[in-house]
Amino acid sequence: MELMLKAAASSLIQDENFHKVTARLLSEPHPPGGGPGNDPKASCNPFHYVEHGLGIAPEQGELIYLLCRWLSTKRVAEFATSTGMSTLYLAAALRDNGGGVVIGSELVSAKAAAARRNLRHAGLLDYAEIREGDARRTLRDLGGPVDFVLVDGWPVNDGPSLAREVIEIVAPQVRIGGYVMNDGAEPDFLEFIRDPANGFLGLMLPFKVGMELCVKVD
Repeated sequence: MELMLKAAASSLIQDENFHKVTARLLSEPHPPGGGPGNDPKASCNPFHYVEHGLGIAPEQGELIYLLCRWLSTKRVAEFATSTGMSTLYLAAALRDNGGGVVIGSELVSAKAAAARRNLRHAGLLDYAEIREGDARRTLRDLGGPVDFVLVDGWPVNDGPSLAREVIEIVAPQVRIGGYVMNDGAEPDFLEFIRDPANGFLGLMLPFKVGMELCVKVD
């Protein structure tokens, strides 16, 4: 209760149900560093983290909410949903903008189900569509231009990062003036975003290991 009251007092979102759900998510167990991180001994298999919620920090959520309100966002895409912490902030912004949809992707079925429960408990399920499966498939067709994309990467053992593969898929679906936020600052994601040929401008924000905010200009 104390955590909920403190978060609500400093939040842009004035919604008791929202803060009840996010406070509970913050109180649940999280793996050290939020996931495998840069630990070479840690498993990169997402099914090894079924019992752990992996999500953004509240200050990141507040920034996402503010950006989406400022942009009058109506359509959002998200990789990866996990148990729905970031989805809650996105859905709250869409509700407060008058409506819209967050299209989230989550590989682990148990987490997708948990995200839907959390959204329902917060009264925000009507503003989200959680697609189960590999984001390289589930986000290939977003049904039209999107205003905002959140790309929260996941480490892989070799080859391109998932963040890089996902941005290549969703970039053509972002409207001019739309924003992309990446939590992880994977080098090959940054390489793509900072190539002028791909039509984005990007800026690194001082959150966690790195958070890149990008706007599509071309």
